[in-house]
Amino acid sequence: MEYVYAALLLHKLQKDVSEENVSSVIKASGAEVNEAQVKSLVAALADVDIDEAVKAAPVAAVAAAPAAGAADAGEAAEAPKEEEKKDEGKTEEAAMEGLSSLFG
Repeated sequence: MEYVYAALLLHKLQKDVSEENVSSVIKASGAEVNEAQVKSLVAALADVDIDEAVKAAPVAAVAAAPAAGAADAGEAAEAPKEEEKKDEGKTEEAAMEGLSSLFG
């Protein structure tokens, strides 16, 4: 993932997305550089219009949101959290019942 971030950063700064530049960004981040991954990334991006790819990315995120509006999206985001908490409680209860059957 850091390789993609490096390429996006270079593109944002209007620098050439080259093997040397991507490697420099990765090294500057403190991560080890895998030359094969750098070469693969640069080769894969050779024919890609990064601006168009970035513009197309938010469309998928917006399409996934409810059409009713941001307020409803916030409410929809909270609902699964409540269900998860209920499920966690049931899981813990089941685990305790399983433990008690071992000792009782």
